[in-house]
Amino acid sequence: MKFINKRIFHLVLMLLVSVFAANAQEIIKDSVKTKQPITLVKKQKIDGIVAIVGDYNILDSDIDKALLEISAQGESVKGITRCQMLGKLLEDKLYAHQAIQDSIVVKDDEVKEKMNQQIDYMLEQTHSMENVLKYFKKNSEDEFRTELFDILKMQKLATEMQHKIIENVTITPEETRNFFKNIPETERPVFGAELEIAQIIVKPQVTDVEKQVVIDKLRQIKKEVQEGASFTTKAVLYTQDPGSRSTGGFYKMNKKTPFVKEFKDVAFSLQEGEISEPFETEFGYHIIYLEKVKGQDLELRHILLTPKVSDEALKVAKDKIELIKKRIDEKTITFADAARTMSDEKETRANGGTLVNPKTQDTHFELTKMDPVLYAQISDLKSGEVSGVIPDEDAKGNKKFKLIMITNKINEHVADYGKDYTKIRELALKEKQLKAIEKWSDEKIKETYIKINGEYRNCDFTNNWLKK
Repeated sequence: MKFINKRIFHLVLMLLVSVFAANAQEIIKDSVKTKQPITLVKKQKIDGIVAIVGDYNILDSDIDKALLEISAQGESVKGITRCQMLGKLLEDKLYAHQAIQDSIVVKDDEVKEKMNQQIDYMLEQTHSMENVLKYFKKNSEDEFRTELFDILKMQKLATEMQHKIIENVTITPEETRNFFKNIPETERPVFGAELEIAQIIVKPQVTDVEKQVVIDKLRQIKKEVQEGASFTTKAVLYTQDPGSRSTGGFYKMNKKTPFVKEFKDVAFSLQEGEISEPFETEFGYHIIYLEKVKGQDLELRHILLTPKVSDEALKVAKDKIELIKKRIDEKTITFADAARTMSDEKETRANGGTLVNPKTQDTHFELTKMDPVLYAQISDLKSGEVSGVIPDEDAKGNKKFKLIMITNKINEHVADYGKDYTKIRELALKEKQLKAIEKWSDEKIKETYIKINGEYRNCDFTNNWLKK
């Protein structure tokens, strides 16, 4: 959207849940109206408790750390006051405090996994733990990890509490209609130019010979481990799963973990210490070694191998898609019919190759928010024009070929209830969710012990933190 009613814009921002990163600057803009901005103090000062929310203390240095974290993510802190940052911290602490009161459980293993991911990203950016510690002014890695763990656990509690508040909030068509009618015509949002896109995918076929090569390799690895070799070492050396290679193929999972069905079925069929036979999923071929069973959780290691696609198979696939394009260009078949009968992508085949926007769950792609890779592939196309053959890879690294066509172009326009119902409904839902959060916050602030100290009592908060 190019323009949107200010009130609705604030609704969208305030409902975003994040750490002090990415969108943190946008979130805190609406957390406080600054009466007397408290700017960053350059001189050294004594760190102390500036606020208390329930069982949580907020130190003056916590505000510095939050601002530092925003800067670390490449965001500007210009214009963000300490009052605003404190307002955001107070909100997070209130959510986390109430989450504990409501017995919301956050597993330490989940927090540790998130922590390790963040540290891996930091190491990738700074090249050494020494640089990370220097940047965050920590004396040791243990001190840094302990503090980061506590921060992430609090943030996870806050996120779960927010989800609980709004999980049962729904919106009806009548509420959506009334929401739209109540927006003055001069303030209705303007949606940017949008496209509807269709594609045809042709994937090279893996031969039975290549599949057997991988199966035999996995069986050989299993035999060597049973004879005394380390499964962990084998995984580091051979697995083609980038998500677990550095940990020796390790995963912890339960029946709710979002792994593919075939993987879960095999994992839960094993006895502790057992290694599976090679089995196939959409990712390739695996073997699983079940290390431990802890209640409902499994601790396992796996090795993934993906069969190679031969040069001959690639040529066959390319020849096929070039023939499809030729038939479309000659108008002996429509793009939609070709997609239905010859595309290898089952998710889009039934509806003539039309893509669904994963963010909005409709078929419209707003140009300014489009995935950069997809935009580059369609930027030179006119409506109804079919692209040339595009070599591509999916998220798993599997090669494929595709054709793309823009089936419809929608110019920038003021929101129309009939055409933009999905987007309007989303805005209406966000407003209703925000009202639920505001009501919850007002109630919990009244019944929770909250204290603001020193100069921060001069802040003019949007929420009634000072209980005036």
